[in-house]
Amino acid sequence: MSKSVQQRSNRERLAEERQKQKAREKQRKLLFGVLGGLVAASVAVVAVVTIQNNASKSGQKAVAYTGPVAPATRQADGSILMAKEGVAGPTLEVFEDFQCPACKQLEDKVGDAVKKAAADGKARVIYRPFQLFTAPDFAEPIPSVSRRGANAAFCAPADKWASYAKTLFAHQPTEGQNGFENKELLNWARDLGFYSADFEKCVTGMQKAGDIEKATKYAKDQKVTATPTMKLNGKELGREQIEQIYSDPSSGLEQVLATATS
Repeated sequence: MSKSVQQRSNRERLAEERQKQKAREKQRKLLFGVLGGLVAASVAVVAVVTIQNNASKSGQKAVAYTGPVAPATRQADGSILMAKEGVAGPTLEVFEDFQCPACKQLEDKVGDAVKKAAADGKARVIYRPFQLFTAPDFAEPIPSVSRRGANAAFCAPADKWASYAKTLFAHQPTEGQNGFENKELLNWARDLGFYSADFEKCVTGMQKAGDIEKATKYAKDQKVTATPTMKLNGKELGREQIEQIYSDPSSGLEQVLATATS
């Protein structure tokens, strides 16, 4: 091969290599551009979801209880008694923590049936909120959320208990996440029509801390180690009785209550 032919061949190979390199560079830039767009889009989606979630949380409304209900009174120990006048028993006690997911399930599934039983004069129902989730057994923010929910419930007037407790469960924070902030607790009272300056002081100043301590001690003295716990005339309902109520809240509860009077 002559020298001139060889030089021309080298130039052609170099030119071809440059073209390939340019093509690779163009492809690389295009790929980075697409990836950058995807990342930006992902960030935008996360931002939108976060904003929507925050907006949803801040805009949560109270949930009013509209079913039948017996007169409610706040007892000396802070618990709520629901009973028609003259009804002496049986007595159904409900131990609950507003941060407890199982308690929320009980309220969602059986809550209306329990209140109706009291309204129909078939039982005296006593709600005993307390703080099951305490430090150091549980990591923050769970204990603080539990405590704020209980305090607000103790602050609420007895005749608004059914609706306020229903609201607390309806907007129960996911375990491990913050919630039951003062602003929310006060706004729900406004929604339900019982907000007052005294209620705000009670909530923001944790004025019912003493009642929470007493209720928690009482629950421990009663050997309540989990929530929800239901006791009928002082005796804890067994698993089969709970399942009976869950399977058919109205008739199941009526049958269980009948066992206390037979």
